[in-house]
Amino acid sequence: MNLEFTVEENAFRDEVREFIANNHPKNIDMNALRDEVTPEDMVAWHKILGKKGWSVPAWPTEYGGTGWTPTQRYIWGEENARANTIMPLPFGVAMVGPVIYTFGNEEQKAEHLPGIKSGDVWWCQGYSEPGAGSDLASLKTTAVRDGDDYILNGQKTWTTLAQHADWGFFLCRTDSDAPKPQMGISFILVDMKTPGIEVRPIKLIDGGYEVNEVWLTDVRVPAKNLIGEENKGWTYAKFLLAHERSGIAGVARSKRGVEKLQEIAKSEMLDGKPLIEDMGFARKISQLEIDLAALEITELRTLAGEQAGKGPGPESSLLKIKGTEIQQRITELTLEAVGYYGTPDFRSFPDDGSNDFPIGPDYAHHAAPTYFNMRKTSIYGGSNEIQRNIITKMILGL
Repeated sequence: MNLEFTVEENAFRDEVREFIANNHPKNIDMNALRDEVTPEDMVAWHKILGKKGWSVPAWPTEYGGTGWTPTQRYIWGEENARANTIMPLPFGVAMVGPVIYTFGNEEQKAEHLPGIKSGDVWWCQGYSEPGAGSDLASLKTTAVRDGDDYILNGQKTWTTLAQHADWGFFLCRTDSDAPKPQMGISFILVDMKTPGIEVRPIKLIDGGYEVNEVWLTDVRVPAKNLIGEENKGWTYAKFLLAHERSGIAGVARSKRGVEKLQEIAKSEMLDGKPLIEDMGFARKISQLEIDLAALEITELRTLAGEQAGKGPGPESSLLKIKGTEIQQRITELTLEAVGYYGTPDFRSFPDDGSNDFPIGPDYAHHAAPTYFNMRKTSIYGGSNEIQRNIITKMILGL
């Protein structure tokens, strides 16, 4: 495996860097927490990329993809991380989009793919339920055929940003008598404005609001919104999750996170010296860098496999496990570095009873909320415990 970029690839990097510098919205605070960013901010860059033709680089060219090589897509991710851009939300681009162009019919492709590519249609994911998270096949939401429609009833949970969504993709049980629970599940596209859908917010420990409960009560959905075959939804769900897990690794963003952590450690003092000079803390950062470098090699090896025509396999589980563990360690060390300035209450500390003002450096104010929010990464996309089971079966054959 050659890890050196070619002259053409370095020229591509320069092109990408220049485009981002000239076109990324300047009014967006890239260091803001998600609950501080407007929906318009979240899709602004996506829409710019849609006009450029760069919003769905991994898609086949016949559906609007760029035709970039896996190495070019890797460079693209690195440059966006370096500039700290708000990337297109994954629910359409990286999750349901590939399912639609791989398993959907021509009508479904024509109806949904353009809106995903342009950023005009916001999607959400209806997978998890109370009691059916890691054991997703035990889901209870039903879809009963009624003429040309399905009638959906049930509850989904942890539905990220559903409060803004135009459409959702839902796993529903269409055959309660199937010999195995996975065999009775279907993959259905749902217009979120359909009567009978109620989105209820879930307040997170970091104080933000980005996930929801979604209640479905006699929701009538056209049968034409079924993807592929009835009761074959588990196949499409696994396909989607393999693509999602590869993206969750977030190597490029973690590299940027380590750089910011090092900057903080140079600013924070311990016993009269910069924290970065403390051997114990420096060792933690060094170990983090070593693990991240190993993860990057794994990602590059996966990209090399894609270039040779191999789809994401068990490597996606490896990337997901190590990637999310590293992301969490970055937030843990950041919180450790800022010390008491990371206290959540210090983000809005009372002055004289009439004014609020933050205490400590700006970089400290997001340390605790980010730490709490990142606890989820080892759970979503299939918990890391489940990923270890997948690796055991697919790689070790146990």
